[in-house]
Amino acid sequence: MTITAQQVNDLRKKTGAGMMDCKKALVEAEGDMEKAIEILRKKGAAVAAKRSEKSANEGVIVIKVSEDRKKGAIAEVNCETDFVAKSDDFVKLANDVIEAVYNDKPASVDELLEKNSALKDRVTEVLGKVSEKIEISRFANEETETGMLVDYIHMGSKLGVLVLFENVTDAADELLQIGKDVAMQIAAMNPISVYREEIPKETIEKEIEIYKELARKEGKPEQILDKIATGKLNKFYQENCLVEQAFIKDNTKTVGDLIKEFNSKHGTEVKIEKFYRFHLGDENK
Repeated sequence: MTITAQQVNDLRKKTGAGMMDCKKALVEAEGDMEKAIEILRKKGAAVAAKRSEKSANEGVIVIKVSEDRKKGAIAEVNCETDFVAKSDDFVKLANDVIEAVYNDKPASVDELLEKNSALKDRVTEVLGKVSEKIEISRFANEETETGMLVDYIHMGSKLGVLVLFENVTDAADELLQIGKDVAMQIAAMNPISVYREEIPKETIEKEIEIYKELARKEGKPEQILDKIATGKLNKFYQENCLVEQAFIKDNTKTVGDLIKEFNSKHGTEVKIEKFYRFHLGDENK
């Protein structure tokens, strides 16, 4: 019989098991959901099935960057309680996850666990040991030939940042220190993007409409609403675009000024290419 993607997804939500395991169980159970759950339980997913309705909002952010800072990975691994997040078993599992992400470069969590059966077994083992829902929520890989990756983990490992700088040709040690400051900036100020051009058009249009409607309610004339919206939009960019944000260590300059000063000093063309900011429980996973 044909097993639909919706059936597989429903079973995954109920059990916490991987997509391929769910599909195989449904095929074996001829589409019977309860029988498929029983099959997964017999294969060691019993605890996952029991914990499937629980929320896994605690955990850690883990990062690995190569010594030459040309390759890096960041991941979020979740559990249910802060107590388990600090346990040796969970911390070791999180480290195993980032090693696998860093080395295997999977495209998805399912692919990560399908390619690495040892890691999959470790997740099941720890899940059974701590009796809590365990999730690998998200991860990202980056590699560069001409750039530098800089990382930052905030105290408690609940917030992590990975930043990619490109066109790095000189003064790498000095740039590394600047990079650490930029990573801390991202952690503290939570920008939407590096540059204003990267913000989705829909987001900008929505902001403009909000500004105009607020101005209308204040009784402002229709003919000046565009001008008011433009002024407020510039403020929005200054608050949400990394290079336009006031630098947290010196608010007389922006993050963009910081990079310009470095480039002027060394005759370089370094640019902030992208960043990842993982915070536990973020809605935009």
